[in-house]
Amino acid sequence: MRMRPYDAYRPTGDEWLRRVPKHWEHLPLRRIGKFFKGSGGSKDDAQPTGLPCIRYGDLYTAHRTFVCEAASYISPAMASQYTPLQAGDALFAASGETIDEIGKSAVNLLEGSAYCGGDVIVLRPQRPMVSSYLGYTLDCRPVVAQKSQGGRGITVMYIYPRHLKSVVLPLPPMEEQNAIARFLDHATRRIDRYIRAKEKLIALLEEQKRATINEAVTGQIHVGTGRPYPSYRVSELEWLRRVPSHWETRRSKRVFRPRVELARPNDLQLSATQTWGVISQADFEERIGRKVVRISQHLDKRRHVEIDDFVISMRSFQGGLERAWTSGCIRSSYVVLRATTEISCDFFGFLFKSAGYINALRSTADFIRDGQDLNFDNFCRVDLPFPPLDEQRRIGKALNKRLRSISTLIEKSRQEMALLNEFRQRIVADVVTGRLDVRQAAADLLREESIIHRTHVSSSEVDRNSPATQRSIAMEAAP
Repeated sequence: MRMRPYDAYRPTGDEWLRRVPKHWEHLPLRRIGKFFKGSGGSKDDAQPTGLPCIRYGDLYTAHRTFVCEAASYISPAMASQYTPLQAGDALFAASGETIDEIGKSAVNLLEGSAYCGGDVIVLRPQRPMVSSYLGYTLDCRPVVAQKSQGGRGITVMYIYPRHLKSVVLPLPPMEEQNAIARFLDHATRRIDRYIRAKEKLIALLEEQKRATINEAVTGQIHVGTGRPYPSYRVSELEWLRRVPSHWETRRSKRVFRPRVELARPNDLQLSATQTWGVISQADFEERIGRKVVRISQHLDKRRHVEIDDFVISMRSFQGGLERAWTSGCIRSSYVVLRATTEISCDFFGFLFKSAGYINALRSTADFIRDGQDLNFDNFCRVDLPFPPLDEQRRIGKALNKRLRSISTLIEKSRQEMALLNEFRQRIVADVVTGRLDVRQAAADLLREESIIHRTHVSSSEVDRNSPATQRSIAMEAAP
């Protein structure tokens, strides 16, 4: 497609939007529309069907740039307690976890009745705007940076209408807004298609990892031969139907006991993560690229952790027990387990992350009470397969080798996804701020769509007039 800069630009005097094409405007949001706060009940009002309702959490998890279909619903009886929306309204999340995410926005493209809940700020345009253009522009980097600058808070970030009102947007003529929206719809649709393909590949690879781990650590497949073991016996374990004939099964509390030692004076603060296991808090912050909330209470009750201990966290029912890769201390709400007999930490690291074990651990709690912790009693209620020590080591070594290649493919796919997302963000920013003129490209797209449509209509008419089609129509009409 033919894309190049505009012929002439003018300075804006704005820190974030330094120049725009000469014939464009640039305006703060207070001159584009009016702001008001959403109101509404709680998540308890949620229904599987009913009237669409956009909650502030949906802006982070369900909607990217646009609200095209509802992720939450409320009953008609509850509608009077929520804020009604119109198509074209821009919605901003008034709170968030990080400064980079504050003011996450999406433009409502739903045509029928729709509502929003509390902690949502609504901008209703008062001048003619192409809704798609507004959505792309509010989501571009220079505008996101302005929203971030208006964020306030320490552990939870907030933004208020008075901060959003000063956010400056580039504003081309309506015809050009339409051209930009048409081009970006086409470009982002293609990029998103590639991203979805990568996501599907990653999901398949992750499933392959889970299946490989589960089959190996439960003895369903021999890692040396890739086939089942020669003989099996009925397992005493409630969660495992059979085990290889020569494997033992042991009570969990005979293999692991809680570590009762409190934190030592120079212990590093650790974080229990489902992705990387138990690592230092500093390492965790570096990996996720942001700071996390520091422990400020009950410091004297923190527990000491040694390398190759295992940690039961509140979320272990979702992702298994976490292996410690460094020594230090962890908050008192976690249970630290140490082995009381010689084991392969690799084998048990995989076992505690296997689907079968996690499901068994989940079955030990009812989770009726919000925030219910898993504890040592839950752990003790799930007995363990216990192969001979040499076999534990072979299984652990084989899994490490086999999963390394799968993990490499997953990491490569994630890097490619990151590059695609980066390209998406860059092209949106370059187009909506006028760095690239896409008017000709949008016109070419419109012509191509028209040609495709005419060709489709023409071929349909030809097919309908063909002898075979006419015979088929006649047969269907016959009594």
